[in-house]
Formats: sequence, structure tokens, C-alpha cells
Amino acid sequence: MTMNATIETAPEPDAISQRLTLVLAAACGMVAANIYYAQPLIAPISAALGLSDAAGGLIVTMTQIGYGTGLLLIVPLGDLVENRLLICSVIALGAAALLAAAFATHALPFLLAALFVGLGSVAVQIIIPYAAHLAPEASRGRVVGNVSTGLMLGIMLARPVSSFVTAALSWHAVFFCSAALMIVLAAVLWMTLPKRKPVARMHYGALLLSMPELVRTTPLLRRRALYQASLFGCFTLFWTVAPLLLAREFGFTQRGIALFALAGAAGVFAAPIAGRLADRGHSRLATRVAMLLAGAGFLITHIGAPGSMLNLACLVVAAIAIDIGVQGNVVLGFRAIFVLGHEHRSRLNGLYMATFFAAGAAGSALGAFAFAQGGWTLASAIGLALPVAGLLYAATE
Repeated sequence: MTMNATIETAPEPDAISQRLTLVLAAACGMVAANIYYAQPLIAPISAALGLSDAAGGLIVTMTQIGYGTGLLLIVPLGDLVENRLLICSVIALGAAALLAAAFATHALPFLLAALFVGLGSVAVQIIIPYAAHLAPEASRGRVVGNVSTGLMLGIMLARPVSSFVTAALSWHAVFFCSAALMIVLAAVLWMTLPKRKPVARMHYGALLLSMPELVRTTPLLRRRALYQASLFGCFTLFWTVAPLLLAREFGFTQRGIALFALAGAAGVFAAPIAGRLADRGHSRLATRVAMLLAGAGFLITHIGAPGSMLNLACLVVAAIAIDIGVQGNVVLGFRAIFVLGHEHRSRLNGLYMATFFAAGAAGSALGAFAFAQGGWTLASAIGLALPVAGLLYAATE
């Protein structure tokens, strides 16, 4: 497949090679990492910008609000605009926002830059439907799972990488380095990706107006989006509060927090496994297992005295369990909605992602506030309630 090739309708059996799958997976990881670099850096960024502990959650929340906005306003363009051009343009927007964040010395400019970092990061959610379009039906779950593995690696490794870089240099260096990486990535994708011209023939306004109708007429989309919302809300709550807990109860430095964050990288292996399970028709059982894992993760964080080695070990296990549940379930959702039709795949994906990222933004803000008011007891109770709510909803299926 060359950069001059054009994909317009149904994929050929060999439309997506292993090399192209690897390129797309790597791109997803690099771009997705931009959303999560700031999570373990809330304390140093807040101190530098003059934000209180309770307001520190806005550092993550603004990025997620930008991401959610992009899911609704930019990702649907994948059904309208040539995909390679769209992907590279959105990545370039993210690079500019990362540079703005790197230069920020006051709270308001940084938070505005964080909003646009989120907007630029939605390139990931144009890439995933693009990969699904290239993949034949029989292996679509496997291909999406493999590409999503890159996304999950980016999410999981972003936290330790940003912590290590901050410990060695500064938090500004994290954003400078990522901006440079995005510029290089956009150039590589422009030279590597085949063009893909969508079949939709409508104006942008009509494209956006069609989305409420898709929600109304697609019950599977609503269900999968709410399942993942319950899990992603607890995921962002955990990873917003965990660095604060580790610093307060265990005296962790940024390096210690980085090592802890590496534990969550084990969740990346859930993505390809979930894709294969979905291809074999086991999505319903796998969804319930994902929710049980996330809920159990919050319960075991209360084993052992606060600050003890046993409690720390349980926090590590909890991080792995929560991440496996969340990463596995998102791929199950991708597989389910991507079989509903290639002509509106980007809009379905935008709606799916926007729903649970709104829950993620709420989880970050609520987690930081709950921790400031009631410590880990209150924050973890809210975290546990979310997958339990998802299980109750799943029981109605």
C-alpha cells in the first residue's frame, strides 16, 4: 500500500498489511499519550501555575473537555474529508497546542492550551475507524485490537514517561518533547498512509445534524457507550487521585509515581485478547468480566493499613485490574459499533468516545475534589460505584 493508493469503499482481504497496522498502532500510542502526560504532574504543574489542590483536577479535565469536543466536532469529518489529510492536520493542531503548554507560565494560558491538546489528540479516533475500514470483516476485531494496543501503550506509558522526564528536567520539557514528536509523526504519516475518500456526500452541518438521529436509532451504540462510560469514569478518577495518594501516604517522588504507573501498562495486553474474543462472539461475557475487574480493583485498595507495604502492593494490583477492565472493554465496544456500517463509522466512533470521555472528565474533576474533601475513602467509594452501575445496566441486556 503506497501513499498514492486510494481506498473508497469496501476493503480488500489484504488492504491492511502488518507494517501499516504497526504504523497506525504506533501513531495511536504517540498521540493518545498527549492526553495523559499531565496526570501524574498535577502537583508540580499546580505549584508552578498557582492552582489549589482542588483546582488541580482542571489540568486533566480541560484536556478531556477538549478531547470530548473534538470527538463531536472533528472526528465525524472522517466520514466526509479525505482521511490522511484530516489525520495529519489534527496532529499538527495538537503539536501547536503542546508548544503553547510548554511555554505557559500562568494557569489560564496553560488550561487553554490543555483544551487544544485534547482537540488535537482526537486524531486517534480518526485513525481507529480508518484501520477498521481497511480491515476485512472476519479479522476486524483483531486489527482494531492490535491498533488499539498501541493506543493503550501510549496511555499507560505516558504517565511514567512524563514523570521521569519531569524528574530529570522539568514538566515543560515533557510538552516540548511531545510537540517535536508530533511534528515528525505528521510527516511520517503523510508519506506512509494511503488516501481514503469517504463515500458520504453531505455538508458539514448535515453531518453534525445526523448524529442525534444515529444516537436515537442505534441502541447498540447507546449501550456500549454507557458501559464504557462507567469504566472510564473510574479509570480517570483512579489515575488522577493515585499520584496524590502515593505522594501523601507513601512519600513517593515523581520517579516513584512513574514506577507505579508502569504497573498499569499490563492492561495493554487486554486489547488484542478482547478483539479476538469479540470476533468469536464472546463480547457479553467479556464485558461483565471487565466491569467486575474494575470494581474489584477499588475494593482491594482497602486491604492493609494506609501507607503499609501490603496496601501499596494492593494498589499496584488494583491499577492492573482497573486498566485491564477498561482497555479490554473499549475494544469490545469498537468491534460492536464498527460492524454497523462503514458510511457512518467515524460518527459512531465520535459519539461512542464522546460519551465515555465526558464521564472521564467528570471522573477526574470529581476524584480530585473528593480526595481533597474525604481522602481515598470517599474517592474510592465513588470509583467503585461506577462499574457497579455498569453491571446493573448490563443486567438489563
